[in-house]
Order: sequence, then structure tokens, then C-alpha cells
Amino acid sequence: MKVYSVFDEAFKPYGKVLEGYDTTELMAAMEEIALPESGTAYEPGIASLEECRIFKCFQDRAYGGMPVQLGMCWGHNTKLNCLEYHRDSEVNIGTTDFILLLAKEDEIENGVLDTAKVKAFRAPKGVTVEVYATSLHYAPCEVPEADGFRVAVVLPKGTNTPKPEYKPQNEEDTWMTARNKWLLAHPESSEAKSGAHIGLKGINIDIAE
Repeated sequence: MKVYSVFDEAFKPYGKVLEGYDTTELMAAMEEIALPESGTAYEPGIASLEECRIFKCFQDRAYGGMPVQLGMCWGHNTKLNCLEYHRDSEVNIGTTDFILLLAKEDEIENGVLDTAKVKAFRAPKGVTVEVYATSLHYAPCEVPEADGFRVAVVLPKGTNTPKPEYKPQNEEDTWMTARNKWLLAHPESSEAKSGAHIGLKGINIDIAE
């Protein structure tokens, strides 16, 4: 699988690199959080990260003054497993280089996306990357030379917290697994086994291979 850079032309439909953000303090705070021995962890908002000066910059500049949360996804991962989307952009910053596996929302057909549509993009350490609302994404993947990853996740306040209760009125309603989170799971994933919508067909991509 070809791995593009987030600076390549190929990344333009999926997101963009945001300039003018000093991520030094944030990365130091992220490094204080220990990696799990295996698997990944995620917290929507982490106090020690939100105390960093960059938090207000994200809220005021990246999100135009809207309330946001600053959390992290961290651990060990090389597989696709699922793809999700939100109604807004997500901002990511890694303490090491990391890889995003991305596809486009308009490539979903009849509730299913073929994983052959997925592209891989490498983001350098400390670079601020915006992933557009129309870009399907999930947990970052570690690069071969790194032992795991730590990636900051900036999203509108409340995203990825418990989903609202409602009676589904269309198919997309059944894909929601958390607030502002619609999920397509690969049949091999633990999420599918837990009842998530099986919306990925094809190979469950593993960048380690």
C-alpha cells in the first residue's frame, strides 16, 4: 500500500495542514501519559492537555470560537478495523510520525465502503493536521520505527461521548455509536462483534504487512 504524505497533493480532498500552531508544550504534556501495553486508548478530553496554551488557539482559530475538547488517542495499532466520521473537522497532532487511513464519505454505497478506496497518509511529528468532516478515519497507525503512537484529537465539545437516545428514522441513524460519531465496522473488528454496523467490505488493511 502506498503511503502518501499529508503534504502531498493527494491529501487535499481529505484535509490540510494548519500552520501557525506551536505544539511544543502540548507534545510534552502528551508524553507524560503512559502507553498501554497493547491496543489503543482514547479520551475525548484530558485536563492536562486542555491546560496547554494551544487549547484556546484551537478553539478560537481552528474552530472559529466554538466550544471544543482536546483529548488523545494513544497506544499500538497497525490495522484499519473501522472508519468513522463526524459532522465537522477533526484536528490531530502526533508526538511521533503517524499514519492515517482515510476514505471519503461519498464513496459509501448502500451503507458499505470497499476498503480498496482507503488511502494512507503519513503525518510528521508535531504537525497540526485537519481532517475534513467528509473524510472517513479511525484510530491512527504507528509508523514502523516508532513503538506506538500518541495523537492529540481536537473536536467540538461533546463528540464521542454517549450517544443521544432516539428512534432511528433512516439507515444512517443506525450507524451512530456515540455523540457526533457514525461508524462503519469491518466484519473482523471487535466493534462489529459488539453490534456496530458492518459497513466495510474487502481486506482489513494492516500497514504492518
